[in-house]
Amino acid sequence: MSASVYVINPNSSQAVTSAIDQAVAPLRSADGPDVVCLSLADGPPGIQSQRDVDSVIGPMLCKASELEGSAGAFVIACFSDPGLHALREQSRRRVFGIAECGVVNALTLGQRFGVIAILPTSIPRHLRYFGAMGVMDRFAADLPIGLGVAELSDEDRALGRMIEVGRTLKDTHGADVLVMGCAGMARFRADLEEAVGIPVVEPTQAAVAMAVGHVRLSYPLS
Repeated sequence: MSASVYVINPNSSQAVTSAIDQAVAPLRSADGPDVVCLSLADGPPGIQSQRDVDSVIGPMLCKASELEGSAGAFVIACFSDPGLHALREQSRRRVFGIAECGVVNALTLGQRFGVIAILPTSIPRHLRYFGAMGVMDRFAADLPIGLGVAELSDEDRALGRMIEVGRTLKDTHGADVLVMGCAGMARFRADLEEAVGIPVVEPTQAAVAMAVGHVRLSYPLS
């Protein structure tokens, strides 16, 4: 099977890309497509504003164009799904955004999903997107941990804040499934799920699982 799943982290943080690569490792198999995780060198260190989201679309489309010939699918590994529809328009391959896939996955695991955001400024973007997806009747709440992408490297602090926010989403807002609202949170999924006691969706894993399934069904095994 020669077609690859390209997971594009639209920021320039290699630490985030490495965490994503580790999170999706269980989805790799000897007879499956390669899952290739890469950073966008021209991207900001973290995507934390609408301006950041808008700024990465052009470079990401260029990078995807370079990879088109060997791609079986693309995954945009940012919870704002920057350039999702533009890349779907550009590419002949399937394109998966982690926010869309994470929410869709959550809807199969619970009745009301809660989202753990990084910063308060992320929430308006999320709400616009959930409204466009038509899922607000299944939405519990979206709460921030108050840490930027770079600050997620302080693992004890980040996990502690995520557990605190996750419990609030569950106990106060009635969420019975959580979605991690940043690709940089990937390494905390199992610990968060154990601490809060309800399913936790890591959205890059959700998107890559869908992408791998699509490639396996679309490209016969050699």
